Amino acid sequence: MTGNNLQELAEYITAALPGAVTASDIRHGELAIRVERELLPRVLELLRDDDRCRFTMLCDICGVDYPDRAQRFEVVYNLLSVSRNQRIRVVVTTDEALPVPSAVPLYSSAGWWEREAWDLYGIFFEGNPDLRRILTDYGFEGHPLRKDFPLTGYVELHYDDDQKRVVYEPVRLKQEFRSFDFLSPWEGMDKVLPGDEKASVPPQPEHLP
Repeated sequence: MTGNNLQELAEYITAALPGAVTASDIRHGELAIRVERELLPRVLELLRDDDRCRFTMLCDICGVDYPDRAQRFEVVYNLLSVSRNQRIRVVVTTDEALPVPSAVPLYSSAGWWEREAWDLYGIFFEGNPDLRRILTDYGFEGHPLRKDFPLTGYVELHYDDDQKRVVYEPVRLKQEFRSFDFLSPWEGMDKVLPGDEKASVPPQPEHLP
């Protein structure tokens, strides 16, 4: 689809739902629209059912974290119209407290994508019938794809042979400081290997005045 047609589609969606679309952009031959979080279900319903859209496939939902923003999270919906062979990206913003309306009533595949965004970012989806962790363990603390999540995590787990079960404990680093030698094995060797003498530079004769 050409840029003009994508621009016409953006204008059509904006006119069909006044106040829902806050911005639109065309990049790499694809249309992206930013919409008000509360009106997300109406936008998705229009994109799915309207004859000029027919975005019947939800490819995925993903989160993006911008910690410096007041609403630090972006939730991105990637939709595909098989009949029209075109894609659209829908973006909403939120924070740790504001819920995003679930897309499950419109796209059943949204269930697991929303669970992943909840698990990894802590984005809450209101109306999701089964918003549990999906990639981390049920006892996991925090949301590991947030930019402020520590690389070591908060807890560690291991099998305790005395208790005969898996136990959770606070993360304990074995040493406070680690010194790493970044030299290659060849740079760190003092031994001259056979053949290396051929690479040595012969001494240059001194030039007398």
